Parts: sequence; C-alpha cells; structure tokens
Amino acid sequence: MSQQQISLPAKLINGGIAGIVGVTCVFPIDLAKTRLQNQRQGQQVYKSMMDCLVKTVRSEGYFGMYRGAAVNLTLVTPEKAIKLAANDFFRHHLAKDGKGLTVFKEMLAGCGAGMCQVIITTPMEMLKIQLQDAGRLAAQQQKPVMMSPTKLVATNAVLSRCYNSGTVVSAPRAVSATQIAKELFRTHGIQGLYRGLGATLMRDVPFSIVYFPLFANLNRLGKPSPEESSPFYWAFLSGCAAGSTAAVAVNPCDVVKTRLQSLNKGASEETYEGVMDCVSKIMRKEGPTAFLKGAGCRALVIAPLFGIAQVMYFVGVGEYILDNSPLNLLAA
Repeated sequence: MSQQQISLPAKLINGGIAGIVGVTCVFPIDLAKTRLQNQRQGQQVYKSMMDCLVKTVRSEGYFGMYRGAAVNLTLVTPEKAIKLAANDFFRHHLAKDGKGLTVFKEMLAGCGAGMCQVIITTPMEMLKIQLQDAGRLAAQQQKPVMMSPTKLVATNAVLSRCYNSGTVVSAPRAVSATQIAKELFRTHGIQGLYRGLGATLMRDVPFSIVYFPLFANLNRLGKPSPEESSPFYWAFLSGCAAGSTAAVAVNPCDVVKTRLQSLNKGASEETYEGVMDCVSKIMRKEGPTAFLKGAGCRALVIAPLFGIAQVMYFVGVGEYILDNSPLNLLAA
C-alpha cells in the first residue's frame, strides 16, 4: 500500500493503535530499562533485566511492572501518531514527481518527524519516569547504606529537591502522575513538564534519522517487484530490525535524558545542571559503559513497538475503521 494514498486520520489511527498494543506488551521491559539506567555504581539494586523484573514482582506485585503505564497509554497514541504521520508528510513533500527519495532526504524526513514528536514525548517521559523509578528508590532504602525513604510525594520539597538542593527527601505517600503534573505546573510552569527537552531532542531526532531510512530500505528488499508491497512478515521484521538498531545507537542520549528527568534521587545520587554536566559526571564517576545501561532492554522495547506499527500500516486498520464508521455508512 502506498503511503501517499493513506489519509492523515488513518495514519493517526494506525499509529495510535500500534502504540497502545506495543506499550501494553513491552511496558515491563521499559520499566526495567528506566531502573537500570538510573542505578549508580556501587548502588546497584538490580543485576539485569530479569533480576529487575523478578524483584519488582516480589516487592510490588504483578501490576508493579506497569507503574506509569497509564501515562504512556494515554499519551502514546498522539506521540506515535505524530511521529509516523509527520514522517509520511515530510517524505511526501520531499519526493519529486513520485520518484523515490535519496537517503539524505529520507534522513531529513526522519529528522522532521523526531522534532515534531517531542511536543508529546517530553512530558510523557517526564511523568512516566517518576512513577517507574519509585520502586527502585524504595528498594534502595532497604540497604544499610541508604539513609531514608524516597517515594514520590506531593510536596514542594520533592520538586525543590530536584531543581535546587542536594538532600534526599523522605516521605511516605506515593502520588499519581496527575498530582506530579499539577505540582510541576504550579511551581515551575509549563517548562517544568518539559525538563530534559534538549536531551529528548538529542535522542528522538537521531533515532528518527536512523530508523526511517533504515526501515524504508530494509522493507524495499522484501518487495517481490517495485510495484508490489513487501509481505506482512517482512514489514514486521524490517520494523523490528530498524527499531532495535536505532534504539541502541541513541541509547547514550536516553541514559542522559532519564537521569535529567528523574526528580527523586537516592542517597548519594548527584543532581545535574544540564546535558553537558550530566555527560561529564557520568563519564567521570561511572565510565563510558554507563551510557549503554539498559541498551538491551531498550532494543527489546522499541523493536516490537515499531514492528507492530508497520503491521498496522500494512493491514490498513485505520482505513478499515474510517470506512466502516457511522458517518461513512450514513453517507453511503
């Protein structure tokens, strides 16, 4: 199916459904990724992804693996829809006379898509990370070297902890994403929700530059002829391969983004003044390998997300829904 023939509403529906299905399937792995990335040297609570998931289930129950999932499920629809629709929009306008795009133009379209999606991605990640990391902080306090509990709390102290002081906050009451968002907006305005915007751009723009051209070229290899579409399974595998490759390539930026957006810290965990400060402190205290923390988890998260997204396009779910909507049926 030609991407140019797909209407914008259909693209939004395809991207949204793909995001919801994908997030539901792989969210526990994403939680493990966040917790592994936030661990500091000498303060490891988890040894690996599986160790993290097992300990999470033991201490927080099965649904503990889905902390922050509500935020993701709410915002992943516009986020994925914007990303996929923007890429198609830029590809369509960069193409001349229906001819294929050069690799440079494919990368340019991906760049535009990455820049568009951060409008949704940054606040979504900001809220999700607070909820995902709460379990790691609670587990840390059980160690003898830890000083005090650091669960998320709905107080000004939580936010001032991140933005100003270097002390560890102690409080008993966990809060929801809505409460965190309200407190951030009240104390810091809209920029509070966009903390880590620069790091998010550093991650998402290169990701899109790598992913979209790589997927287009891999998918092209599976076409029986230039006029035909690639098979169903090939679109899925191309999406998985391109997604996992791009995810690992930009993982250092994801580590920096995760650290910058974490409001609560464990005992002895430093704060960061910006992207460069974060990079230099991680390099100095943890070494270059710290930038690969959670890379395997991230590849396992992104691969099926984008594989499913391409399948949604292939099957034409959005088109089917629009064609069978009440308005269309009445018009017919």
